[in-house]
Amino acid sequence: MDDASWAALTLSLTVVGGIWTWYAFRRRGLASGIRGIGLTLLPLAAYLTDTLRMFTRIVDAVGDWAGGLALNPRVWSGIVVAGVAVVAFVVARAIDARRPRVAPPAEEPGRLERPANAEQRGAPAVRDDDMADIEALLRKRGIS
Repeated sequence: MDDASWAALTLSLTVVGGIWTWYAFRRRGLASGIRGIGLTLLPLAAYLTDTLRMFTRIVDAVGDWAGGLALNPRVWSGIVVAGVAVVAFVVARAIDARRPRVAPPAEEPGRLERPANAEQRGAPAVRDDDMADIEALLRKRGIS
């Protein structure tokens, strides 16, 4: 498209946006009208910065890619390979979910344990000779 075509497209989009903005001011209020002004000025800004041409190039590239997708067996084989990869991930996840969970490791011998009943609450959690001396000293002082 030449520059005159881009200018005509921009002018028509701006005029349509201006009419919509006028209705928005009248029917919906100030906030909607100001939003309409913003939308109306976007085509003009796109024309002045040449982004309209960029957008059409992007649309053309996507269209060419889609056309090649429909007619190219190499592309379809790539889609099949991607599908197989997704199925492999799903199957691996299902197999992993069905596997029994590993029990936590056995407790270490020197670890502190909580007493199971009321009689053991006063008893120390760890038993060894050094602790027995300290316990005897504390009992002698009346601390238990």
